[in-house]
Amino acid sequence: MAASPAAPLEPGEHELAISIVSADSEVWSGIAKQIIAKTTVGEIGILAGHEPVLAILAEGQVRVTLASGEVVTAQADDGFLSVDHNRVTVVARAAALV
Repeated sequence: MAASPAAPLEPGEHELAISIVSADSEVWSGIAKQIIAKTTVGEIGILAGHEPVLAILAEGQVRVTLASGEVVTAQADDGFLSVDHNRVTVVARAAALV
């Protein structure tokens, strides 16, 4: 369920536009209702309307919950998570779907 690079993701009122990228490729992108990631100070959960944040990732899983309830899981090693206006970007040195 990846979005086309030519079509920017537009989240609805209770949704997030999420992009997970590694140093060499986009791992996953799409619209979801929640993302949970492991940071250097513990897990962080993001829902629509979350205040802007920049967090340093720890090695671990990033879990994205779609509106259908399906969970997309990626392993992400080193990097950061950025949240701004219902757009979440996860940038990792290495990342892959699991």
